[in-house]
Amino acid sequence: MRVPQWVYRVYAERLRRRLRGGALPRHVAVAMDGNRRWARAQGFDDPGIGHRFGAEHLQELLEWCSWIGIDHVTVYVASVDNLTKRGGGEVAHLMDMVEEIVAERLLRPGNRWRLHIAGRLDCLPDSTAHALKTAVEATADREGGHLTVAIGYDGQTEIVDAVRSLLEHEAAQGTELGELAERLTAEDIGAHRYTADLPDPDLIIRTSGERRLSSFLLWQSARAELYFCDVYWPGFRRVDFLRALRDFAARRRAS
Repeated sequence: MRVPQWVYRVYAERLRRRLRGGALPRHVAVAMDGNRRWARAQGFDDPGIGHRFGAEHLQELLEWCSWIGIDHVTVYVASVDNLTKRGGGEVAHLMDMVEEIVAERLLRPGNRWRLHIAGRLDCLPDSTAHALKTAVEATADREGGHLTVAIGYDGQTEIVDAVRSLLEHEAAQGTELGELAERLTAEDIGAHRYTADLPDPDLIIRTSGERRLSSFLLWQSARAELYFCDVYWPGFRRVDFLRALRDFAARRRAS
């Protein structure tokens, strides 16, 4: 039997009231997984349709975060593997969704979110890279929430890029390699990550039932709580999100 929507609304409001006064994450990261499997489960012949529903669903996530008071959100849109190992037609469709739904909608008046990018834009089609750069520049002065889109992203590559950037910086300062090795700290490397100016996530959610990070925020996840949800991303509801927050609050109370 299908549960009426009003029941979910009442339940969601009850969950939100229970979260008041508890520990909430300042920064939530979401691996939005399961778009194609959701499309197949819904009976669509083209599983790529799931990417459109998944992209549309991002706006709801941002609304939930605003509603609950979370101002930092990171979403995993596409890994380097996604871009290189999947069919060209599917990747092109996904990039269209990023341009039309993610980048374009952030430009609309009244949107409070400032965009940041984590990943290598040179892995993307020129039109997608341009759309994202335009959105980053256009939203740079916003004082609302911070949305980071991880695209063309790989956590191991980010660490390698950070170390390379640090070495290049120190070499330009005339630092000897032995001197750098003697005083090197995690903070030195962390300062050269893609989004070093943003706080690390407190809670990382992965949908679709997978129980792994898949190279998502490897450095930043060191102290984060991890929450794995069996629901595919396009079917991820506000009550599912609130349950993840409830789990986070309970772990923090117990620690």
